[in-house]
Amino acid sequence: MTGPMPEGGYFVTPNTIVMSFRTTTLLLLSLPLVAVAQKRQPIIDVHLHAMTADAQGPPPLGMCTPIAEFPHWDPSVPYVEVFMAMFKEPPCKDPVWSPMTDQELMEQTLSAMEKLNIIGVVSGDLDRVKAWQKVLPERIIPALDLHIDEHAPRPEQVGELFKQGDIAVLGELLTQYRGILPTDERLAPYWAMAEELDIPVSIHLGPGPPGVIYLGAGQYRARMHSALTMEEVLVKYPKLRVNVMHAGFPMLDDLLAVLYAHPQVYVDVGVIVYTQPRPAFYRYLQAIMDHGFGKRVMFGTDQMVWPGVIERAVQVIEEAPFLSPEQKRDIFYNNAARFLRLSPEEIERHHKL
Repeated sequence: MTGPMPEGGYFVTPNTIVMSFRTTTLLLLSLPLVAVAQKRQPIIDVHLHAMTADAQGPPPLGMCTPIAEFPHWDPSVPYVEVFMAMFKEPPCKDPVWSPMTDQELMEQTLSAMEKLNIIGVVSGDLDRVKAWQKVLPERIIPALDLHIDEHAPRPEQVGELFKQGDIAVLGELLTQYRGILPTDERLAPYWAMAEELDIPVSIHLGPGPPGVIYLGAGQYRARMHSALTMEEVLVKYPKLRVNVMHAGFPMLDDLLAVLYAHPQVYVDVGVIVYTQPRPAFYRYLQAIMDHGFGKRVMFGTDQMVWPGVIERAVQVIEEAPFLSPEQKRDIFYNNAARFLRLSPEEIERHHKL
């Protein structure tokens, strides 16, 4: 063990080793813990889900990060067989395996959030979101998944949930899976309500499961990845706060045009942060940053039934060679805090977790 070299040299003897050890130990014990091991700064994940363990198929399912090769399909066999084989026999050395039970899924997700100091915007069935929130209230910002079907809550019901504090965010809006464009008249009352009550909205515009059309989402269309599908909504409801989930991947030019024309629009990196090969994801993210939109990129994982992807997604951002420390903090926390309009008290509380 060594210590600072005093002027004139440092002569090591058994006594000086013991003295040095004792002095160092006393100094360490007298310091706050953060001075010994730097505390991880908080992260906001704006795109988390509270699901059942079988929501993506019978567990266990193995997720490769990134997906090594997207499916190729001979239509002589059902596509679902090709798709599920990718998760039942994942073609990578270190897949993330999904837990077997709902309880394990919740526990592993919340454990990852605590380990990585994550505060999550968690959407799903509202009763399940509340159950998760009860276990870890300081880390869960409740949100509401919304399908437009006969079971969808009416706009006024969503507004009441927001007023009562049951939700803080409307979304994920999953309309793309049903072939419903943002301009569809069925969505207009929700946009109007969200603007009036100042509710932030997150909408899925980007990739779902590869080949999802042939998994039952027959109205899903690739052209609906485009952020330009939101433009008339943004013009009609200019006070909306909108998060384009998955950053409209891979339609980069469309996204850049929308970000340029509509400064109120944010994006999250959603599922693409760990499913896309790093070179592809990094090119996409770097283009957004290079065009000057770094203050509107938010961290998100789209964690569904694979809690292990959360840490891997964090690593992808931490290891991005083109991001400065300040840009990483913006993506991990500052941009989402601004988008969600967190109060100074909430921000302070997050930094004390």
